[in-house]
Amino acid sequence: MTRSRATALTATAVLTAGLAVAVPAAAHDTPAARVWVTTVDRAELLAERPSVTFRTGTSPHQTIVIDPDVAYQEVDGFGASITDSSAHVLHRLTPRAREEAMRKLFDPVRGIGVSFLRQPIGSSDFTAQAEHYTYDDVPPGRTDFELRHFSIAHDQAEVLPLLHRAKQLNPALKVMGTPWSPPAWMKTTDSLVGGRLKDDPAIYDAYARYLVEFVQAYAASGVPVDFLSLQNEPQNRAPDAYPGTDMPVAQQLKVIEALGPLLRKASPRTKILAYDHNWSTHPNDVATTPPGEDPETDYPYRVLESPAARWVAGTAYHCYSGDPSAQTALRAAHPDKGIWFTECSGSHGPGDPPAQVFRDTLKWHARNVVIGTTRNWAKSAVNWNIALDSANGPHNGGCGTCTGLVTVHPDGTVSTDAEYYTIGHLAKFVKPGAKRVASTSFGTTGWNGQVMDVAFRNPDGSTALVVHNQNDDPRTFAVSVGERIFDYTLPGGALATFTWPRGKVLDDGLAPVPLDGATATTVPTGENAAAAVDGDASTRWSSGQAQEPGQHLQVDLGRRTAFRRVAIDSGGNLGDYARGWRLEVSDDGVGWRTAASGAGVGQLTTVDLPRTRARFLRVSTTAAAGNWWSVADVRLYR
Repeated sequence: MTRSRATALTATAVLTAGLAVAVPAAAHDTPAARVWVTTVDRAELLAERPSVTFRTGTSPHQTIVIDPDVAYQEVDGFGASITDSSAHVLHRLTPRAREEAMRKLFDPVRGIGVSFLRQPIGSSDFTAQAEHYTYDDVPPGRTDFELRHFSIAHDQAEVLPLLHRAKQLNPALKVMGTPWSPPAWMKTTDSLVGGRLKDDPAIYDAYARYLVEFVQAYAASGVPVDFLSLQNEPQNRAPDAYPGTDMPVAQQLKVIEALGPLLRKASPRTKILAYDHNWSTHPNDVATTPPGEDPETDYPYRVLESPAARWVAGTAYHCYSGDPSAQTALRAAHPDKGIWFTECSGSHGPGDPPAQVFRDTLKWHARNVVIGTTRNWAKSAVNWNIALDSANGPHNGGCGTCTGLVTVHPDGTVSTDAEYYTIGHLAKFVKPGAKRVASTSFGTTGWNGQVMDVAFRNPDGSTALVVHNQNDDPRTFAVSVGERIFDYTLPGGALATFTWPRGKVLDDGLAPVPLDGATATTVPTGENAAAAVDGDASTRWSSGQAQEPGQHLQVDLGRRTAFRRVAIDSGGNLGDYARGWRLEVSDDGVGWRTAASGAGVGQLTTVDLPRTRARFLRVSTTAAAGNWWSVADVRLYR
């Protein structure tokens, strides 16, 4: 909103649901959003639909309000892993078919532009050969503290050529390295499967040097390593016949202390990520904790609270236990450290039909990986295998029902799977260096049948909005940016990305007012008054009874605060908006003055005012209706 418009309004002016009074922009100034959609029935697969034009006016629907100037974490990229198995199946293709598959995956124009790869350091469960391996294997009973046998020759055959081509196709690609096991001679079991590092300073030093050797060897081969974690899933103490290591916090700290100085000297670009495991400690991992030992369910907190944290950029998470809110909790405790999401795989039962696998994977990953991780501070969203064969392999132990981004079939054809599209709706449109920006979202990762979203501003100033309709039925919603709005309907379960260029016509010049510490009281008491000021549109206060004049929501801002706009958002429960309303302000909660009043016309009521200062706000109903009155959020702007 321009300053001239703000001063032209009187204290009793009424604007509701995005109603604008400015002179319409010229046709050539009218912005539009491009739209790409994937549906659960595969009828549309990252299909571009006709663009939708922003307009002035109102909407009766739940409204996603985007503020591109309120920024959160910076994006590093989105993608998967070229595992040994992935490399093997891609190399079985003809050169022409392999090139086409690589372009589908990494080309930002012809494909989805995968921009982040998490590469196993040695063998994982997705290994095509019969024997598991590391880069420094020696006969049983022998050691190699000098790392004379270190070699990445295994990867030079199939993995590194694909990494080289991936970086050619997408020069912005970032690479992370993660070991599933140290060499067996460093472990208590003398085996890659299970066991711990030997508790010996010489072993910690050797393992740190081993990881540095990997980083240097990959860089020398043309693949610089941007991120490095110490151990894949360090609390998985009983891996199913594949490499794994029980690495308690104390051992991870000793490795970090040994590695940090060496890595800073050898490869300053490479950031150390801690933990690299689930949002919460899996019950099976708790159950396998050795008797008398702490299960360390607060593992990442212990790492970040230790002196070793000075060498750590942040924490990596997986999806197999817990939910993405764990990322926000850790970030709140350690706001100086980053969050990366580094593994999740679609999976299915042995008899599930392909259509169900696609549908279920698309919906779960859309909620939890695409939107859930990024709305909870993740700088990356990374799936597991980038490619597998039609039998979900080859694999050597571990998961037999995991899915990849693409499937290579016996006849040499390549098909795209649900994870290709979930990652694609991010990677193709959200570029490395983008920042997540403020947007209201009504859905939850646990499924509540609403529309959920996440928004980003790209380095070129354009905006990308990713929206998922959780419900099985079509849902209509509105998107509001500045003074403009558009309505859109998504099929049940569908995932969509909207993009539009930066433009002054979408900038209202207002900034949100933080409501930290604000409290709310209501008449009637209803349900959960605090939800109206928690900044989360997926929660709400509801009256619990039909609307009638005199019901009110009162907000104590904690101190006198200046604002020029009040937004009263009734959220995703259609029809629960106040049919008539009055907005009052007060300095002491006793004497009140009316700022505006009017009739509600939709889920979002926006009230523009002359510059106002007050400590208390009160929104009252002035009309009767059979619907309950709900408020998901009250937001202020200045």
